[in-house]
Amino acid sequence: MANYPDLSNRQEHIVKFIREFMAEYGYPPSIRQIGCDVGISSTSVVSYNLNVLQRKGYITRTREISRSVRLVDLDDNEVDAESSIPPLFIPMLGYIAAGDPIPIPEGEFVQGEFEEVAVPHDMVRDIKDVYALQVRGTSMVDALIADGDIIIMRHQTEAQNGEMVAVWLAEEKATTLKKLYWEKNHTLVRLQPANPLMEPIFVHPGNLEIQGRVIGVIRHL
Repeated sequence: MANYPDLSNRQEHIVKFIREFMAEYGYPPSIRQIGCDVGISSTSVVSYNLNVLQRKGYITRTREISRSVRLVDLDDNEVDAESSIPPLFIPMLGYIAAGDPIPIPEGEFVQGEFEEVAVPHDMVRDIKDVYALQVRGTSMVDALIADGDIIIMRHQTEAQNGEMVAVWLAEEKATTLKKLYWEKNHTLVRLQPANPLMEPIFVHPGNLEIQGRVIGVIRHL
């Protein structure tokens, strides 16, 4: 990488990271990814430095579009040809328990800027009402969902027997990931883990709100 006398060390680091990220993935990094690599926790500070780079002509950027940062001198040949079709991006909304339900403190989820997850077109063709959650726990290991995996969810409020869903337990103020089964003429719901070492959870339908169905899994080896 060339030295840029008109840039700070931090700004040079950002340029280098954008170049390396684009070469590896074929699409730009998010503001949060830039901040994580450079060691900046505030997205506003990252934006300030991006504004400096844009003003000095090193990058182009469209504020209204996510992941729109591009290096002005980036040669298209530097991008992997296999990545020429950009992936789709969906919001990462937080964590989901694959084990005992995780209580959610009041006000933990605030509307605002979320991190994003890249998903291939053959996994999700329509990203409307689609979001991602990271799994905590091992209750779904026999369904090939391990602790730390990212599950791709489609928002829906109803589910058929055997579908893997994220549910909100109102009385417990907790969320959990399980396979859902209606029992006793829909007067009882069994939330079934996919782990022989764990017991199912039985709840009254009035205590349960279906939040989405699993449509894909991303595993980082």
